[in-house]
Amino acid sequence: MIKLDGPSHGPEAGGKPGHLVVLLHGYGADGNDLIGLAPVLAPLMPDAVFHAPNAPYRCEGNPMGYQWFGISRLDPQIAAAGVRAAAPFVDAFLDETMATYGLDESKTALVGFSQGTMMALHVGLRRARQLAGIVGFSGMLAAPDALGAEIRTRPPVLLLHGDSDEMLPHMLTERAADALRQNGVPVRVHIARGVGHGIDQTGLSQAAVFLLDALKLPLPQQGR
Repeated sequence: MIKLDGPSHGPEAGGKPGHLVVLLHGYGADGNDLIGLAPVLAPLMPDAVFHAPNAPYRCEGNPMGYQWFGISRLDPQIAAAGVRAAAPFVDAFLDETMATYGLDESKTALVGFSQGTMMALHVGLRRARQLAGIVGFSGMLAAPDALGAEIRTRPPVLLLHGDSDEMLPHMLTERAADALRQNGVPVRVHIARGVGHGIDQTGLSQAAVFLLDALKLPLPQQGR
C-alpha cells in the first residue's frame, strides 16, 4: 500500500507534540495547499503538530496535484466507492503518525477540505476509538445510507460551507449534517454568505475555536 507523506508544521512551542491535527486536501491539490492553515492555527495551540499528507494518487484532472479518488461529476456511487478505497491510506497514516508522537485519538483531530472532507467524515466516524473532533470545509458526506450500519464512534463535527460554492452546493453540507444528527453525531454547521469553494477568515476562526474545544485546549486570553 502507498505510504502517505506531505508537509508538516510545529509544534510552535517546540519539544514533543501534545496534540495532532491532520489536514486532508481537496481534489487536484496537495498537502501544501492546506498546511498553509497551520501557521494561523499553531499560535493558538502551541503544542500541536500539523500534518498535511498528499493523497495517494496523481490527479487525473491536474497532474501537478493529487486525488483521493477520481471523480468526474457528483456521482454518489463514485464518491462512495472512492472513499472506501482511499480510507485505508488515511487510517494507516493516522495510526503511524499517532504512534510516532505517542498520541492517541483523544489528542487527534481531522480537518478536511472538499474531497478531503469526504475522507475525514468517512474515516473519522468508522474508527474504533473516537477522535477529538472533525472539521469539514466545503464538502459532503459520501454513502450516507451506509452510515447507520457502519458508524463506530461519534466525535463532534463542525461543517462549514460557502453559500456561493460553484463546485459543491452548500446544500450538500446541510444534508450531511442531517444524516450525522440522525446517527447521533453532535454537529454544528456554518454557511458563509458570499463565499465560494474556499475558506474565509470567519470559517477559519470558527474552526479554530472548535478545535481548541475538541482538543481541550484553553481559549487565548483576550487583550485588555
